[in-house]
Amino acid sequence: MKNNKLNLLFTAVLALLMFTGCSNKENENKTVTSGSVSFDEVLATRRSVRSYDPSKTITKEEVKELLIATQEAPSWANQQPSKYYVAMSPEKVAAVQELVGERNKQNIAGAPVLIVSTFEKGKSGFFRGEQTNEIGDGWGAYDNGLSNAYFILKARAKGFDTLIMGMRDSDSLRSLFNIPENEVIMAVISLGYRADEPRQPEHRPLDEVVQFF
Repeated sequence: MKNNKLNLLFTAVLALLMFTGCSNKENENKTVTSGSVSFDEVLATRRSVRSYDPSKTITKEEVKELLIATQEAPSWANQQPSKYYVAMSPEKVAAVQELVGERNKQNIAGAPVLIVSTFEKGKSGFFRGEQTNEIGDGWGAYDNGLSNAYFILKARAKGFDTLIMGMRDSDSLRSLFNIPENEVIMAVISLGYRADEPRQPEHRPLDEVVQFF
C-alpha cells in the first residue's frame, strides 16, 4: 500500500513538472515571437547608429506608430509644438542626405527614412503671447527634445535604430519641405536597422553630474 501511494505521488509530481515545463515553454515562445522588451532593455540597447543595413525597409505605418508615440511626450501647457517632416521616397531621402554634411551623409547611407524635427515658435514658454521667463523659445526646443526622445526610444523598442543630427542646412531643408518660417528646424533623425553592433560609449560618473542636498 505504501509503495502504491509513493508511486501515485511520484506520478503526480512528474505530471505537474511536465505541465509547468510546457507552460513555461509556451510563455517563452510568446515572449520571443512578440518581440516585447523591457524599458531597461530599450535604454541599454539604444545607440546612435552610424551604419545602416540598406536591404531592410520601414513602412509608412511603422513610422506613423513611432510618431503617435511622440504625442505622449509632455510639453509646456500641452502646447505640443513639435512637428515632423518625413522623407521616405528615394528622391527625398537622397535630397536630405545632401543637407546634413559629408560625414553624416556617410553615416546614414542605407537608412530608409530621414525625418526633420521642428517646433513652432511662441508656444512653449509663453502665456497669452508673452514670454514667461528668460528661456523663452528655449522651452520649445526642450519640448522638441522630449518628443524626439519618445521617438527614438519607441523606435528601439520596435527594433529600429536612429541617429539625431544637429549638423544640417536649415535653409535648404525649409525650402525642400516648405517648412513655415514660424517653425525652428532642430534636427534630422535617421531611421533604419543597424548594420553592425555599435560600440557602447563611456558615461560620466554619476557624481560628476548629480548633487544631492
